[in-house]
Amino acid sequence: MNTADTEEFERFVRVSSPGLLRTAWLLCGDPHRAEEMVQESLERVYLRWGRVRRGGQPLAYTRRVLINLNTDRWRRTHKEVLTYDGSVGETPDVRGGWVEDRDQVIRLLRLLPRREREVVVLRHYADLSERDVADLLQISVGTVKSTASRGLSTLRAALTEQES
Repeated sequence: MNTADTEEFERFVRVSSPGLLRTAWLLCGDPHRAEEMVQESLERVYLRWGRVRRGGQPLAYTRRVLINLNTDRWRRTHKEVLTYDGSVGETPDVRGGWVEDRDQVIRLLRLLPRREREVVVLRHYADLSERDVADLLQISVGTVKSTASRGLSTLRAALTEQES
């Protein structure tokens, strides 16, 4: 990779890393595993940077790698290990503020199966369109809609139960 490509990749890493880290954390529920997933995703993208950059969607490609890494980990373990030890107290939310109820968010997301969590996180936290989520997860837009609906219904029911 030439110097210009390296500098461009470094800019990409600086700009995209915080959002990728938040997405990874919500997908896997473990801040340390999220850091590892982002690092591995960026390593894989770096090796293909010329082709990824020419494709015009490096962030979308990196998200796809991140989701694949999470799926691979889930398949290897056949169970999810979600933890929250309070050490993510300085995690900013998408809008730059501080997450006040981050422990509740993680507890609620634990209630969802992996695919529902991916759809809810990408659709409502990463603020991707239904089409973008469908392309990223390689499912239909209808599946995104129904999966998001099921996931949100589960979350609403859990919140209602907690309030009563």
